[in-house]
Amino acid sequence: MSRTRTALLAAMALVAGATGTAYAVAPDGVGAAAVPCTVDYQVQNQWSTGFTAAVTVTNLGAAKSSWSLKWSYAGNQRVTSGWNAKVTQSGSNVTAANESYNGTLATGGSASFGFQGTYSGSNAIPATFTLDGVTCNVDGGGPTDPTDPTDPTDPGDRVNNPYSGAKVYVNPEWSAKAAAEPGGSRVASQPTGVWLDRIAAINGVNGGMGLRDHLDEALEQKGSGELVVQLVIYNLPGRDCAALASNGELGPTEIGRYKTEYIDPIAAILADDKYSSLRIVTTVEIDSLPNLVTNTGSRATATPQCDVMKANGNYVKGVGYALNKLGDVGNVYNYVDAGHHGWIGWDDNFGASADVFHDAATAEGATPADVHGFITNTANYSALKENNFSVGQTVAGKSVRESKWVDWNRYVDELGFAQAFRNELVSTGFDTNIGMLIDTSRNGWGGTARPAGPGATSSVDTYVDGGRYDRRIHIGNWCNQAGAGLGERPKAAPESGIDAYVWMKPPGESDGASKVIPNDEGKGFDRMCDPTYTGTPRNGNNLTGALPDAPVSGHWFSAQFQELMKNAYPPLP
Repeated sequence: MSRTRTALLAAMALVAGATGTAYAVAPDGVGAAAVPCTVDYQVQNQWSTGFTAAVTVTNLGAAKSSWSLKWSYAGNQRVTSGWNAKVTQSGSNVTAANESYNGTLATGGSASFGFQGTYSGSNAIPATFTLDGVTCNVDGGGPTDPTDPTDPTDPGDRVNNPYSGAKVYVNPEWSAKAAAEPGGSRVASQPTGVWLDRIAAINGVNGGMGLRDHLDEALEQKGSGELVVQLVIYNLPGRDCAALASNGELGPTEIGRYKTEYIDPIAAILADDKYSSLRIVTTVEIDSLPNLVTNTGSRATATPQCDVMKANGNYVKGVGYALNKLGDVGNVYNYVDAGHHGWIGWDDNFGASADVFHDAATAEGATPADVHGFITNTANYSALKENNFSVGQTVAGKSVRESKWVDWNRYVDELGFAQAFRNELVSTGFDTNIGMLIDTSRNGWGGTARPAGPGATSSVDTYVDGGRYDRRIHIGNWCNQAGAGLGERPKAAPESGIDAYVWMKPPGESDGASKVIPNDEGKGFDRMCDPTYTGTPRNGNNLTGALPDAPVSGHWFSAQFQELMKNAYPPLP
C-alpha cells in the first residue's frame, strides 16, 4: 500500500515553495521562472512483460486550445494502446496529443490519460517531459520508482493497519468540552477526529488550535509508542450539495482555491519531517461522491446543486487532487468516505458508487494506491449490527427486504455493508489490502428504547420495527437524531476487513442548526434539522426526528451530548 515518487529532474535546479510548488532556473541561467507545466507519471500495474500507466499533465502557463506531451524511454518500452489521448511512438520517442474533447487546458488546468505498454528488463520512469516543446517538472511514481530516504515527503512502507498497536490522538479541545459536561469525564479521554472544514481551520479559528498545534500535541501524546492522528478533510467546492446545513465556503467552480488554499497547505504541513513519526489518517471529503450517484439526474432525490457538481466534475477532481497530494506523504493514510448502508446499500447505488470512487481515485494524478481504505457511517447513525432480523428472513409470507424500514435494501447494518462494500471496491480495482473504518460515535441506540428481541411476527413491518436497534423515524434522517446513543468505543481491528471502529464525528458537535442562524462559516439552514419539518423524498416525507434548539453544525450541542451518553450502547459505567 505504499506509493513512491520519482526524483525531481536532475537537469533542473529546484527551489521548493511553502506549499511544495517547484521553480526551475530559466534556460539562459538568468533569474528564476515558474515551471510552465508539471507531469505526474504513475505506473499503475506491472507484470513480467507489460505495464499500464496513468499520466496527468498540468498547464501552469497560458491557456491552450490543444496540447502535445512528449517523452523518451531509456529502455525498450513500447506503447501498445492508449486512452483519453492519441498516443504514438517512434523509436524511443512517445507523443501523446489531445483528443477532440480534452484539448482545452486552462491555466492551472489538467488533462489525464492512460496507456498500456510492453517492456523487458527495467521499466524506468522517463526523465524528461515536454509540453508543446517546453520542459515540465515531474512528479510521478510506480513499482520501479526508487525511494529517496532523504526526502521527508517520500513515502516509505506503510503498515497494513495504522491503528494496530497504536494509541489514537485525543483532541484536547473536544476533551475539555466533554469533561465539562455532567458525567462527561467517562468519555472525555476517547479519541475523536479533527475537522478541517474551512481554510481558516488550518491555522485555527477564534484562537483555537490549528493543524500544527494538533500535530505538536500529538507528538506529546505519542511518547515512545505509535500514535494515530485522525483528520477530516472537508471543504470541497459546492460541498454537500444535497444538505444545506453543511454547505461550505467554496462555490461550485472554486476548484483552484480548493487546491492552492486548502489541500496544498495541509499537504505541506503533513510533509514536515517533524511529524514523520505520526500515523496520520485522513478521512477524505464526507458525503460528497455518493451524491453524484443518488442525488442527480431524474431521481426523485435529485437536487440542482448536485447536478451542477456532477456536470463540472469538481467533486471527482477535488477528491482526486486531495488523494494525490496527501498520498505523496509517506505517513499519511487516506480513507475515502463511502456513505453508509442506508444511502448506497441498494442495488442501484452499490456498484455505481464504487465506480465513482474509482473514478476519483484515478483523477488529477491520483491512483488507487493513494487510497488506504474507506470509512462508512461518518457523522451518521446507522446501527453497527442489527441482531434481531436479517435480509434473508421471511415473516408472514414476506421478505424482510419488503418491510418499510429496509425498503429493498440488501443491508440492514453498517458492519455487513462495510464488509460487502469492501469486496465491491476491490473488484473495481482497489488494492486487496484496503481496510474499512466505521464511525460508531452515535450509533449505539441503547437506553430503555433498545429492543431485547425481534418484534411480533404478525407482519414483516411489526417484526422489523419491533426489533430494530436503530430507532430513527426513517433511515434517511441524519440531523441531531433524538434517542441516539454513543456506540462501540474506538477499537482497532474489531472484525474481518475492518481496520477500526472510530469516533470520527466528535459526539456533542451539532449536525446543523434547527432554525436559521446567521454565521460566517458558509453553513446554511437545512429543514432536515428542524424537528417540525415533514421531510423530503429522501426520508419518505416523514418527520425529521431532529432535536430542537440545535446550533450551527460543528458547534457544541450540550443537549445532544447528554442524550448520547444516556443512550450509549454498550452502556457507560
